[in-house]
Amino acid sequence: MSTVRIQDHDAGVRLLTLDRPPANAIDEELLGDLAAAVAAARSDDAVRAIVLTGAGRFLSGGFDLAAPRRDDAAAQRVAELYRDAHLALLELPKPTIAMVQGHAIAGGLVLALACDYRLGLDADYKIGLNEVAIGASFPRVALEIVRLRLTHARAAELLLGAALYPASQALRLGIVDELLPADKLESTVLRRAARMGSFPRESYAHTKAALIAEAVQRVRAETPQEARAATAVWSTEESRAARTAQRKKLES
Repeated sequence: MSTVRIQDHDAGVRLLTLDRPPANAIDEELLGDLAAAVAAARSDDAVRAIVLTGAGRFLSGGFDLAAPRRDDAAAQRVAELYRDAHLALLELPKPTIAMVQGHAIAGGLVLALACDYRLGLDADYKIGLNEVAIGASFPRVALEIVRLRLTHARAAELLLGAALYPASQALRLGIVDELLPADKLESTVLRRAARMGSFPRESYAHTKAALIAEAVQRVRAETPQEARAATAVWSTEESRAARTAQRKKLES
């Protein structure tokens, strides 16, 4: 069973729902399923726009910290899957909207930022990029997505401060464009997606490609040595200890 549910709505809007309970955590399976779902939407002329959301209380809690330790080859494979899935979403030549209605933490927030437009639920949940606090490094594609979507000041606050914020701070941080009540969120998201999907597709695709071109170029220019240096951060003694403490906190 796929960890990404697909549902088609009127006006060519396709809803992709991350569904890997309990936190829609990111692993090889979810990355592969997401890349496949985005590729299918790209090749289907009937799909005019995509909405990305998460099932349950999370959009996504980020990388699955409970996954077994990977050897070097497996870690490299995950890094490649992560890059390819995020580039596929970022470069999709169709409108993409993130519907944030639950916790969007670390890699989960990066997924939302990879979308062209973001609308959030006005409710009690957490958002943030806490990788530094748990001894994780940011893949190049994640850093470029954050830099593309946020001002330098807000990116620095989120990346280096590594705090988790209440959703009420999402507008100030520039993470979402609007916060909406529960009874209006989905209908508004679907309506906005339909409107954006109604634009001439060539015009939208050309403009979007120009906006993201420099970020994509920097991602593709990363050398294997640079990628390995980023991955190595996860293996330091302090980094492992920080993630062990985080796992214990989540289990308590």
